Amino acid sequence: MFKNYFVTAFRNLWKSKFYTAINVSGLSVGLAVGIMILLWVQDEMSYDTFHGNAKNIYKINSHLGTGVGEQVWEGAPSPVALFSKSDIPEVANAVRIAPNYNTSLFANGNNKFVITNTAYTDKSLFQIFNFKFLQGNSKQPFRDANSIVLTQSTARKLFGNTNPMGKVIVADNNENFTVTGVLEDFPQNSTISYAMLLPIENYAKKFRGNGAWKTIDEDLGNYYYYIYLQLKPNSDAKTVGSKISKIFNDKHSGDTRFALQKLTDLHLYAPDGNPAAMQTVRIFTIVAILILFIACVNYVNLSTGRSMLRSKEVSVRKIIGAQRAQLFMQFIFESATIFALGSLVAVILIKILFPFYNEISGKNLVFSFSNINMWLVILFSIAGSLVVASIYPALLLSSFKPIEALKGKLSFGAGNTQFRKILVVTQFVFSIALIIATIVISLQLKFIREKNLGYDREYVFSFNIRQQIFDHFAAVRYELLKKQGVLGVTTSETSIVGVNSTTGDTEWEGKKEGFTFLIHPMGIDENYIPLFKMQMADGANFTGSKSDSAHVILNEAAVAEAGIKDPIGKRFTVWQTNATIIGVVKNFNYASLKQRIEPTVFYYTPANWRMFIKTNGKDAAKAIAAVQGMWKKYCPEYPFSYSFVDEDYDALYKTEQRTGMLFNVFSIVAIVISCLGLFGLAAYTAQVKTKEIGIRKVLGATVTNIVQLLAKDFISLVVISLLIAIPIGWWAMHSWLQDFVFRINISWWVFFLAGALAIFIALLTVSMHAVRAALANPVKSLKEE
Repeated sequence: MFKNYFVTAFRNLWKSKFYTAINVSGLSVGLAVGIMILLWVQDEMSYDTFHGNAKNIYKINSHLGTGVGEQVWEGAPSPVALFSKSDIPEVANAVRIAPNYNTSLFANGNNKFVITNTAYTDKSLFQIFNFKFLQGNSKQPFRDANSIVLTQSTARKLFGNTNPMGKVIVADNNENFTVTGVLEDFPQNSTISYAMLLPIENYAKKFRGNGAWKTIDEDLGNYYYYIYLQLKPNSDAKTVGSKISKIFNDKHSGDTRFALQKLTDLHLYAPDGNPAAMQTVRIFTIVAILILFIACVNYVNLSTGRSMLRSKEVSVRKIIGAQRAQLFMQFIFESATIFALGSLVAVILIKILFPFYNEISGKNLVFSFSNINMWLVILFSIAGSLVVASIYPALLLSSFKPIEALKGKLSFGAGNTQFRKILVVTQFVFSIALIIATIVISLQLKFIREKNLGYDREYVFSFNIRQQIFDHFAAVRYELLKKQGVLGVTTSETSIVGVNSTTGDTEWEGKKEGFTFLIHPMGIDENYIPLFKMQMADGANFTGSKSDSAHVILNEAAVAEAGIKDPIGKRFTVWQTNATIIGVVKNFNYASLKQRIEPTVFYYTPANWRMFIKTNGKDAAKAIAAVQGMWKKYCPEYPFSYSFVDEDYDALYKTEQRTGMLFNVFSIVAIVISCLGLFGLAAYTAQVKTKEIGIRKVLGATVTNIVQLLAKDFISLVVISLLIAIPIGWWAMHSWLQDFVFRINISWWVFFLAGALAIFIALLTVSMHAVRAALANPVKSLKEE
């Protein structure tokens, strides 16, 4: 019986090659894209879930300030980890991680490598997290303060195939570390990932104190450490956060609040709880389901649309004894056969397209047939689509009444026709909504690229300088300014894109008692503001004189939030340094346009660790070459690395750029699949109306009349889809834009353009068959039975 089902299925599919090809094409493209999106979603949702205690591990985030001035920092002071473990019963274990930004050159003999992704940590890291040791002891990873644990790939880089255990690595030519452990490389879906790990005791012995706090175990003012807690089962994270806050504020007067964030939420939720990344995952999940649904709708439409042509076949089968259940199974097997072919093509497409998909999605997924999770996603997608797409056509095709079908009086009624129209409308609603999303995302990204940020970022590149250059800073700057292509040189403590340091240690004339005020301090020289062409709202820039050490410049946001009236000449204290406000710079966007412009204070330092070179498009290469020559002179052992400021700025929006590119692909795929279905339905309509078209031509109908006859119903469905898609698209994109403080307004022409594109594509698709039918010889069509 099953053999007969398969033979009959293949016979019918082979007989209708055109419709089979359309069905297989639509299904394969839909399945391939839907599965790839779901694989991306599955990877995003899997971050940090591989740890055995994942549900009980939390990261401490610090909440400082109140109201609009509140900031949430990922770091926390070192003592928080210590008293959390000792004084709070719910805490089973704690670990500190301190990123290492100082040591970067590591050598094994003559093999020297710059490795920047390193950190200091407690040995409890390996008790809380399930990072696998290939060599060494997870219970005693560090033997002393000069031990080091490497990942497998780092060990190979430094030692090749030689056993690294017990070998010595020299850091920055002045400190020896002994390898005491080798870790399996951190999983790609881990939020914690380093190339090397050093003992926190090594960092502690280099600590020079922070005011009254002489050791890292006492330092309550440095929010530098990433702290993770393992709670005992059934502990309440909010209660633990409140206890930490109380103990800390009792030790260090203030109103800092600490909150615990689940380990498994770190990748998709920002420290302040912003779910933007999670919303992207949800959107992509919906898009994947919609694309699979559109592919299924194609199959249902074509199957039910061609049902009239198979009515006599079904009737004959019923007359000779076939039961409805048998016919139902026959059509289910036909659907399964088409899905099998579509799935095979889909897997081939995924294999081919995966490198391209990884590139535009920013992932490094591996399409491996040995990956169980990958198979689960594929089987779920195919099985779900098969169930959705096959049941209704099988029920319809097996429900014919034999006598009526053989007499040619078969009618499916208005219900079936309306159902197919609803499916077409649904397809194009989703497709048009994706087009609207693509246009809006592209416009927002264009707005981001072209917005006046309040400073000139064109043809400015920057790099971190090392001690050797810092010691000869005046000579280096003088030499660079003489080089061709170098228009200006300045320095600051950090990049202009993404100022991170923050302090609440400020005082000024008229400050209200108990007022919490957080500000970004930034050390610059006298050339910084002119080089970036920042505008002064009031007062003057630094002059480069010694008196500038007692001067500060605020941005407009700082003046407004602090409530300082007539600021020029007023006193402003930062970190116990009593200074005078000499200028107010107009607001500039140093962070993502998703954030408001926050208070900033510039203080004068004649030399800093970040150097900026202003050049022009013509001589940029010569300027870079000049800096490289200087670098080789002073730091020959270190590779030179630089970036242009506009590239740093664009990097803030990598996620949005990838989202925009993916939506471009998704909208194209959705339109292509929808048009494949429309193409098949138009061909079917032209086929069943062959005689009608012939009679109309004999009676004088023109080609235009025939095209209008066949196209008007389909175009009207697309117009209905547009009316439904507009409010859906507006709502979705309006919600997405709320993540940006600075954003575009969605104009009416966006919806007009999306609608015009959809109607044009649909008209083009339908017209291909309509014109062919209109040009056919009416004599031949009237002869056909």
